[in-house]
Amino acid sequence: MEDPTAVLHERRGRALWITINRPDRRNAINGDVVEGIRAGIEAARADPQVRAVVLTGAGDKAFCAGADLKPGRSFERDHSQPPGGYADLLRLARASTLPLVARVNGTCMAGGMGLLSMCDMAVAGDHVMFGLPEVKVGIFPMQVLSVLQDRVPRAKLAEWCLTGEPFDCAQALAAGLINYAVPSAELDAKVDWLVGRLVDKSPTAVRRGKFAMNVVSSMNFEQAIAYTESQIATLAMTEDAAEGRAAFNEKRAPNWTGR
Repeated sequence: MEDPTAVLHERRGRALWITINRPDRRNAINGDVVEGIRAGIEAARADPQVRAVVLTGAGDKAFCAGADLKPGRSFERDHSQPPGGYADLLRLARASTLPLVARVNGTCMAGGMGLLSMCDMAVAGDHVMFGLPEVKVGIFPMQVLSVLQDRVPRAKLAEWCLTGEPFDCAQALAAGLINYAVPSAELDAKVDWLVGRLVDKSPTAVRRGKFAMNVVSSMNFEQAIAYTESQIATLAMTEDAAEGRAAFNEKRAPNWTGR
């Protein structure tokens, strides 16, 4: 890693915040950014005290403007090696059993749309502009499609990809790309509110539940109902399930063990 400060990690209560720290480059993606985000997600997964991850960008101008288009660097890689990097990061995020929340503080374009869409939820400032402008430079948002295709309607996705034109926060909210749009001054409060609604729940239920959501997304109904039937039976045997039932009957807050 050439720049270990390209991505910052910070524990805030039960959440790990991952911040792309290249505001001078509009938080554009390079190898250090990919590695830093990957390391943060891995660290969060390995820490039983972490119950959610927040991904954001430094400053107030950009969440992530996409790949760093510095001349000669944007798509450079060793062609003797299998493809990876950004695609592997999308795979890792989608496979994560921790909830990932995108705090979209500024412009979100191209590969930044992939980073947003690999997260489970997103909160954006209502001033933010979004877009998939790749066709304007002779390419296409290929990898972004893999995480965006199930998030928004196909017709809207086609419009964004094929025209390459930017769109505003109201359109992003209407299409289901983000969960909430708030004034910039309220962004942190809304993110904290959403994270707070995640981290006080059973970590066992959340982790196993998110894993099941990922699995059933590629199943038909009969496969999904058979799989989830076995999963609910397994989940019912956990310590958290027993504690949840006891707390409900005793009218008290649960003390989750995460087991």
